[in-house]
Amino acid sequence: MTFARFNLAVTTIARTCVFSCVAHVVVNAATTLFAADPTAIWPQWRGPSRDGQAAATPAWPDQVDEATLTQRWRVELGPSYSGPIVGEDRVFVTETRGKKTEVVQALSRADGQVLWTAEWPGATSVPFFAWENGEWIRATPAYDGESLFVAGMRDVLVCLDAANGKERWRVDFVERFKSPLPTFGCVSSPLVDGEHVYVQAGASFVKLKKRNGETVWRSLQDGGGMNGSAFSSPMKATIAGQPQFLVQTREKLAGVDEATGSELWSQKIEAFRGMNILTPVVFGDSIFTSTYGGKSWLFDLTKSGDAATAGKKMSVTERWQNKTQGYMSTPVVIDGHIYTHLKNQRFACIDFATGKERWVTTPFGKYWSLVAQGKKILALDERGDLLLINANPLKFELQDQRHVSDSPTWAHLAVCGDEVFVRDLNGLTSFRWPAKKQ
Repeated sequence: MTFARFNLAVTTIARTCVFSCVAHVVVNAATTLFAADPTAIWPQWRGPSRDGQAAATPAWPDQVDEATLTQRWRVELGPSYSGPIVGEDRVFVTETRGKKTEVVQALSRADGQVLWTAEWPGATSVPFFAWENGEWIRATPAYDGESLFVAGMRDVLVCLDAANGKERWRVDFVERFKSPLPTFGCVSSPLVDGEHVYVQAGASFVKLKKRNGETVWRSLQDGGGMNGSAFSSPMKATIAGQPQFLVQTREKLAGVDEATGSELWSQKIEAFRGMNILTPVVFGDSIFTSTYGGKSWLFDLTKSGDAATAGKKMSVTERWQNKTQGYMSTPVVIDGHIYTHLKNQRFACIDFATGKERWVTTPFGKYWSLVAQGKKILALDERGDLLLINANPLKFELQDQRHVSDSPTWAHLAVCGDEVFVRDLNGLTSFRWPAKKQ
């Protein structure tokens, strides 16, 4: 691979969506009468279940034109790759201000007005070959209804009171574990489960007590630095009857026991420069991943071991691999098929059971964030194009397409009820679309 291609590869890794000195809000008059559905939230990376699946109702319409998908309000912000977090009555966003301060902002879900702000020093420096993509905050926060957990570029995790933005606690992983500062910053999005929060930080995978940030265990230590520190984000799943966290490091994919932090299983994953970026995708008792400069794989998990280890250790078997290379876009699974955006900028459908490529498109953008509902996929590429796709394993069906931002859109989409939130590099836009008529 040429140095130029390596530059492109590294400078586009780990893009994942806060407050400018003066927030400029544009509100449609009709939105003042709108009340958000309190059951429709987007609380973390890739949605309620971290799988890119939106709620089944209301059913999405068949178009994304301006008559159907209407702008409700817009807030101008500073740069960030974090996805917006949508609570019952507010939207949380991040930004890096003045290249030295990380800021979190809560906006009214109804009209975008600022409810509170919080900030802390967050200056960092990425390698020269990554300068074009900035040094701003990347990880998407997590929200549990009471607290907001925000991972900053300098490998800190800050817990904020979601009601007023007051800091409850913070963990500086470099200080706590004496680990090196991540070369590209902390980019892993935290996961909240029960009374604990989990994050790939401190050159490891860490479980913390949610109430005070105390470390419960630390697992999968990788040394950090240029070749360590994860680009992926964890996923929780029960596979073959075993609850576990699926964690992809720069070198391997592993299942981690939630009680002890011990490895239940692991599988080496090949990738150029350790660019294992996708969030692991689960379907049944199988796991899919795909890497830059590597391949795509499907692994099957089964329980193994004697009576002393039954239910605690698992076996991993490769079912298939193919030459398809993913990159930054985590796929969605619909009716036994993987719909995924590839390193070569094409969109593909792969049979989950066999690994057979059903179809592949001509090139689109460099990155897509994907959200699915039923047999529909809403995709946002980094050029600000929003695509509505019918999930058909027989052929690619682009139902509608619209340009929604003139600024880069690397942050993940959020879709809540009849609202669509787009975080571009310079702001957040709230759209609304009507439910499809039955």
